[in-house]
Amino acid sequence: MIIIADSGSTKTDWCFGCTKADNRTVRTEGINPFHQTSDEISRLIASSLVPHIGPASRVTDIYFYGAGCTPEKCGIVKEALSVHFPQADIHVESDLLGAARALCGTKAGIACILGTGSNSCTYDGEKITDHIPPLGYILGDEGSGAALGRRLAADCLKRQLPDDLCQSFLKEYQLTTALVQEKVYRQPLPNRFLAGLTPFLYAHRHRPEIHALLTECFSDFFRRNVMSYRAYPNLPVHFTGSIAFYFEEEVKEAATSLGISVGRTLKSPMEGLKEYHWQD
Repeated sequence: MIIIADSGSTKTDWCFGCTKADNRTVRTEGINPFHQTSDEISRLIASSLVPHIGPASRVTDIYFYGAGCTPEKCGIVKEALSVHFPQADIHVESDLLGAARALCGTKAGIACILGTGSNSCTYDGEKITDHIPPLGYILGDEGSGAALGRRLAADCLKRQLPDDLCQSFLKEYQLTTALVQEKVYRQPLPNRFLAGLTPFLYAHRHRPEIHALLTECFSDFFRRNVMSYRAYPNLPVHFTGSIAFYFEEEVKEAATSLGISVGRTLKSPMEGLKEYHWQD
């Protein structure tokens, strides 16, 4: 039996089984070694995952892809997993490598994540070969939910969108200028607040002004990330993440306007990771 994990700070999806057709998925709380100790992660695994697995001796390999899993932090997760699965061969990698393997498999390509944040890399079919730093929602994260929400809030408050849209937005989220600034500059996790505004964009995406906002934001992602790779334009460009999935039409339109062809789009990496690790 193998275990595959796709983990973020808020949730972790665990898929375990023997083949691509014979497996189960369990969702637990998120795991991020930047914010949790090995003991904390171990307790989460004990309470939320182990009861579903059965005898630990059945597990031969674990492939864990997670946010915060830098080379310096991977050992924290590996130590927590080894407590419960001492006989397993444990591999802990970044969520970006997980996205690349899910999207590209064993072929070269450019793998992109558009979710609350954004990220991208070039991949040679085995490893990441180049990476432009996303820089977070203040300096970067172009095309992400946080960047889209930031643009929407700012455009409404600065009267860059039609009045009916602005009023509808403020009413739906019960926001004022002061409250937006409070949530962005003073309260914790402003990126999640901003990303939480994207359902409004999705609901109104056929309005010309919102459509233009979306395609401009996605064009920024392509210009400042994808088109900056030395390997571009010789590699296919693939996407995963909720923003890429729900706004696939606008992402592809922005790409086409720049002469870029978008390949595969997955809502989450797990589907592709099953294919990668179970090739039977």
